[in-house]
Amino acid sequence: MVDVPSDAAAVPLEKIEYRAEPSVLIVADSAAGMERAGHAAGAAGCRVSGTFAPGDAAGRLDRQVALDALLIDVSGVDADGELSALFDRAEAAARAGSFRTIISTPIGLVDLVAARTMHADIFQLCEAGPAEWRDSVMLATMPRTIRLEDVNKQGLPPRLALLSEAMGQIASILASLPEEEALAAGGPEDGDRQAESQIDAGQILAMIRARRLRDDYFKGGLFADPAWDMLLDLMVARLERKRVAVSSLCIAAAVPPTTALRWIKALTERGHFVRVADAQDGRRVFIELSDKTAAKLEAYLGAAQRISPLMV
Repeated sequence: MVDVPSDAAAVPLEKIEYRAEPSVLIVADSAAGMERAGHAAGAAGCRVSGTFAPGDAAGRLDRQVALDALLIDVSGVDADGELSALFDRAEAAARAGSFRTIISTPIGLVDLVAARTMHADIFQLCEAGPAEWRDSVMLATMPRTIRLEDVNKQGLPPRLALLSEAMGQIASILASLPEEEALAAGGPEDGDRQAESQIDAGQILAMIRARRLRDDYFKGGLFADPAWDMLLDLMVARLERKRVAVSSLCIAAAVPPTTALRWIKALTERGHFVRVADAQDGRRVFIELSDKTAAKLEAYLGAAQRISPLMV
């Protein structure tokens, strides 16, 4: 691991190793952040080409000839738009296919990252442990010709085979779903739809409370189902005409924040969720159900309610 100055300034060139492994740059606003990202890079078999503070990021990236991934670990506030500019730079690089980026923040900065980055080549971490960091670096530095959801795992090195299984789970689940279709195709009759539209926010809130009650009796995440928990939370918000920020939706998912963020991005890409910019605050976006997903969820809840009043 490269020694990091206390002010998180750039590491002298003579302390930087040059090898054939994937190269990463590290941006952090603390020595602890530098250490987290550095350990992850080492565990993933990467070489660190440089480390620097957020304020020095633009100049350092301009001088970088080639880069596999940018690792960002920040915990401070967005002073003078410094982090916003850095995240915009990462988004632009992802769109250009230049390099992938990992951004790790506390929950308080989740909304800022979500507002500035949308591309699939940007991986958002929140309160991530060493294993999540390492796996994310592995994913970020994988050759672009390898696709996790399609690849034959037997032909992969062991570390990528394990990563494929873990990181491709969401993509595999969503890929198995049919494309969005109108409810008229195989849906309930008009009269039934009208009856099924009587679901109110109170009923869904009772479902959510019952789901959380299970955790008091069955520990260890046995019933973890972040997609469903987020769908229910967003349905309540839709009925109550409230808006839900990304950070709030992570809490509703009842799973580690990084897992929730992966699901939010995947469900948004599939068209189940919709991003809506906050007109009053450019540091935040809201997440809503798409109209089609909301209609299907309402129809399901109404049909299930007719079968049994107890739904979890």
